[in-house]
Amino acid sequence: MRRLACLALLLAGCAGPRVEDYAAAQPIFDPAQFFLGKTQAWGMFQDRQGRLAKRFSVEMDGRLQDGELVLDERFLYADGSRQRRVWRLRHGSDRLWHCLAGDVAGEARGAAAGNALHWRYQLRLPVDGNEYLVDMDDWMFLIDKRSMLNRASMSKLGLGLGEVTLFFRKPE
Repeated sequence: MRRLACLALLLAGCAGPRVEDYAAAQPIFDPAQFFLGKTQAWGMFQDRQGRLAKRFSVEMDGRLQDGELVLDERFLYADGSRQRRVWRLRHGSDRLWHCLAGDVAGEARGAAAGNALHWRYQLRLPVDGNEYLVDMDDWMFLIDKRSMLNRASMSKLGLGLGEVTLFFRKPE
């Protein structure tokens, strides 16, 4: 019995945070409010060993259209390459955020509480002419009304591939 209790405690310690853990944290993060209008971001991807693999900046424009937030992201990577992703976000009656984007397989879903938003989705990742489907575990934390931090873990078949870290800033 004692071994079973120890195993239960060990497994509970492995469970990650839940978005509800941040329910009391301020300021309250509302993605539709934060991403409306222009937003800038700067980020990096670190591989599973923690080495910096990519740096980038992002220019974003958010607008309301047909009850959804349309977020147009334009990435510029340090090597000069560019990428564009257009998200369509809506807050569902189930209190979840539902999102579609061209390189997301199916629908991204996220839950918000307090200053946090937690997304999970599968991303189609182009690498050297091939496309891989990777799992994204994405956390956003509002720092103040103009600043947000984002950290996303990328994995494939449960194996960690790396981390994406972004800093978002709204213009004054």
